[in-house]
Amino acid sequence: MQFQQLQYFVAVAETRHFTRAADLVHVAQPSLSQQIKALERELGADLFLRARGNITLTDAGEALLPLARRILADADTARHEVQELVQLRSGRVRLGATPSVCTGLLPDVLRAFHDRYPGIRLLIEEGGSHDLVRELARGALDLALVVLPLPTPAPALTTVELLREDLVVVSSPDAPRPGQGRRTVRISDLEGERLVMFRHGYDLRELTVAACRAEGFEPDFAVEGGEMDAVLGFVRAGLGVAVVPRMVAARSGRGLRVTPLARPGLHRRIALAHRSDVAPPRAARELQRMLLER
Repeated sequence: MQFQQLQYFVAVAETRHFTRAADLVHVAQPSLSQQIKALERELGADLFLRARGNITLTDAGEALLPLARRILADADTARHEVQELVQLRSGRVRLGATPSVCTGLLPDVLRAFHDRYPGIRLLIEEGGSHDLVRELARGALDLALVVLPLPTPAPALTTVELLREDLVVVSSPDAPRPGQGRRTVRISDLEGERLVMFRHGYDLRELTVAACRAEGFEPDFAVEGGEMDAVLGFVRAGLGVAVVPRMVAARSGRGLRVTPLARPGLHRRIALAHRSDVAPPRAARELQRMLLER
């Protein structure tokens, strides 16, 4: 009994027509008929009653049909499982993240993922949440780490919150401590401070500016338009202070003074997003699991 013969048998049983069954399995009708006859000879029983314009199953055919369907389904499952395993030995994961998340959250997780799956290529795209949502929607990314709430409604995306992170104020150790030397800084203390500000489209820029305006003042920019590394470098050089995630500040090494924000402070919510209508590939799902369990 050949696997292909069972495929042909099920096709005829479901269409009740040899020609339509042949079209369904992409084979010439004479070849399909020959394989069905060979299967019947091997089993020692007719599987179909062949009357002109009327194909029905015999008792033997009725008995074989659920078994054949199960065998074909098991074969599909086996093929799928093997392909899933192959995807963890080679392939790629396309991950989008905001620059601050790349600096703070991702290095340890990506190192662990690479150690476990060295054959998987990791393609990282940095951008603001708005850009990453757009890239997810058009299928250019498998997963993205974005800041909640999303900048625009995204009903086609599934998001799972990963963490809620405090923001802190960083300054040069050679400059006066912001907040008149107190151990914590209020947002209102930033009035009169020169701020090193991120470029437009950065979630941190919008959050900081909104917090200053809520306290009744417009922030004063010493320099603006930088990415995360540039902003930290400008702060080290004493150009001004910046509001950054605590995780980024902790990883930034020497040359920065870190001052917490007084309660209630500022926070941001980081979420893992993917398209709702398309399941991520196996390797991306494995990275997703490691991020959720980190």
